[in-house]
Order: sequence, then structure tokens, then C-alpha cells
Amino acid sequence: MTVITVSQLNRYVKSLLEGDKNLASVYISGEISNFTNHYKSGHLYLSLKDEGALVRAVMFRAYASKLPFRPENGMKVIVRARVSLYEKDGSFQIYIEEMQPDGVGALQVAYEQLKKRLAEEGLFDERRKKPLPPYPRKIGVITSPTGAAVRDILNVLGRRYPLAVIVFAPVLVQGEGAPPQLIKALQFFNDAGAADVIIIGRGGGSIEELWAFNDEGVARAVAASRIPVISAVGHETDFTICDFAADLRAPTPSAAAELAAPDRLQLLSRLEQLRGRIRQGTRASVDRAAHRLETVCSRRCLSTPLFYVEEREMRLDYLTRAFAHAARSSLADSGRRLAAVGGKLDALSPLKVLARGYSIPYSAGRVVKTTGDVSPGDPLTVRVSDGSIACTVDRVDSTSKGNKGAGRKG
Repeated sequence: MTVITVSQLNRYVKSLLEGDKNLASVYISGEISNFTNHYKSGHLYLSLKDEGALVRAVMFRAYASKLPFRPENGMKVIVRARVSLYEKDGSFQIYIEEMQPDGVGALQVAYEQLKKRLAEEGLFDERRKKPLPPYPRKIGVITSPTGAAVRDILNVLGRRYPLAVIVFAPVLVQGEGAPPQLIKALQFFNDAGAADVIIIGRGGGSIEELWAFNDEGVARAVAASRIPVISAVGHETDFTICDFAADLRAPTPSAAAELAAPDRLQLLSRLEQLRGRIRQGTRASVDRAAHRLETVCSRRCLSTPLFYVEEREMRLDYLTRAFAHAARSSLADSGRRLAAVGGKLDALSPLKVLARGYSIPYSAGRVVKTTGDVSPGDPLTVRVSDGSIACTVDRVDSTSKGNKGAGRKG
């Protein structure tokens, strides 16, 4: 008899479970219970149950961080997991790598959760929306190559705006492979600059069939697109996360085509209106110019130019005479004012004073004003009316109060 330890038993059973290829990746449906979110570690701990059984489950952070929704107790899900044994307590459990809602109710809960989270993040903010180009030269179309949506889009664009080049990116629009293809197509148009506006969408369907357009990665790729995106998923009453992230939402693929391009008939009508306005404006301009020309030609200077010249010559003669008279009068007035000023200056001239018998003595080049300015023996120059006299001071007599009658001799 061979005896083994508990650890050996658990390790052996674990190796059996993990060595079974059928249990390495198995899809399981069930209802979530005992849900615990370890926020610090990021791991999810839960149980999956149905009417008759329950199994413990773990979803590590590397996989849990990719979930587009928040699991809740009572939510029905489908998981892809590997089966193993937790050696420490010998508990049989599964390790979840993928999880998705199962059923309309669970999908709707996941939809509302993602919608709320992205809205709070600002991904749907109207300020992020880009305007559509009025006259796109290239229109990108991302949809299934076999669905009715692509035919509707091409028919509408061909009728409304045949000038545009349609760049078609065929993709899956439902199933697990759809989100990666939708994201890749959006990246292609942005990297290559292959379109001025992008239409992304598909025809109607159930929430399960439209679920690819509720994928978080697709929504972020739509919001991050540098090229304006029109989302047209399903029918008028269908709203997807992609619709909220897009720059514009169209109720149907046909409506998206109408929003993406102008109507050529309306453009032709508009061009005709502009042509009429140009003709009308040109005619009005010509009429105004003709009226101005007629007005100018009716002036007397052009109708009788000789009379106009003679009239101007008479005006010139009159102004010439008036100017000459004004100049003579001004010169006469100036002469009289000059003579009056000259008389006043002549009356105040020192020469006139000298002519009346006065003289001006100078000592060392300075005018002698008082007896204190000279001393006996100083040479003087006396200025008289007709010249100057050189002399020497013989005596200085002062008439000031303190020295009245006194004098200085040298």
C-alpha cells in the first residue's frame, strides 16, 4: 500500500486537471454569485452557478482590466476559463480569461455601465465633435461587404454626389472578430489620410448582433479619429456606444450617406442662383457706371470746353489783380510801420545824445559811470559826436553826501 500526503494528492489532481486539453480552455455559462472585487490587487473573485451546481472562479487583474463592463451578482455571463485546483485548500476552481454578458438583460446592464463610464470620462462631450466637411472628395465606408448597408450607402452617394471617391473597407460587423477589424479600418483611414469623412455602421439586428459596436475599443477608436466619423448602426431606434462616440449619429446607413455628402441637384440649383446674382450684380454695376458717365458728360466743362476755359481765365485775371493790390497795400503798410519804428530808434540812439553836446568817458574799455570808477592818473577815452579824445584824470571830485566839496588829487 502506497501512502501519500495531502499536498501530494492535491498536486496530483491539479496536474490531471491542467493536463487535460479539454479543460485547458473551456466556455462556461452561468450566473455570478459571491462576487468580490479586490480593488488593491485588481483580481476578481466569484462563483458561477446554475440550477444544480456551483464552481468557484478567479479572474486575475491582467484579464479583469480588459473587461468592458463591471460584473455583478445575478448577472448571467459566458466565460472562457481553464480548470485547475487550488492546492492550499484542495478547492476545485476555474481561472477566467474572458467574460462576456449572456442574454439581453446582462448585455443591457453591460451597455449601460460602459455608457456611463465613458460619458463620465468625457468621451461623448460635444466639444470633442468635429464638423463634417461640406464638399468631401473622398468618403470612407466601413461595413460588411455582403450586407444591405453598403448597397444603400453606395446607391445614395452615387445619386447625390457622384464626384466623391468612395474608399471601402470591408469588415466583419458582428462576432468576436468584428471589433479588431473595425478598429483596424479606422486606423487605416487615419494613418493613410484616405478619407475626408468616414461612415461606419451596419444594418439592423438584435442587441447581440450589434454588440461589436458597443465595444470599448471601437468607441475609443471612433472618438480618437482625426477624420470626422458618422455612425450608422441598425435602425432609427437602435443606439450603440459607437453612436455616442462618433461626431454625428445617423439613424440608418442611407441617412449617413445623405449627411456625408451634399445633393448635386441642390448644388446645381445653388450655382444657378449664384450665376443669376452675378448677372444681376454685373448689370446693376454697368447701369450705375453708365449713369455716372452720362452725368459727367452732361457737365458744361465737357459740353462747352472753350466757355469753361474762358471762364477760368477771367477768374485767374481777377485773382491776379486782387493779389497784386493786396501785395502793394501790404508793402505800403509795412513801410509806414518800419519808418515809425526807425524814428523811435533814431530818437533813442546814443549818437543823437552825443550830438547835443554830451560825451561818454571810457576807462580800460568800460564806461565810467561814477567817480569811483577812476583814479587820478588813469587814462581815459572820451567819446564825442564826431570822434574820441584821449586824456588823463587830473583830479577826482565826488558830489556824494559824505564828501560834498571834497576832491582827490594826484
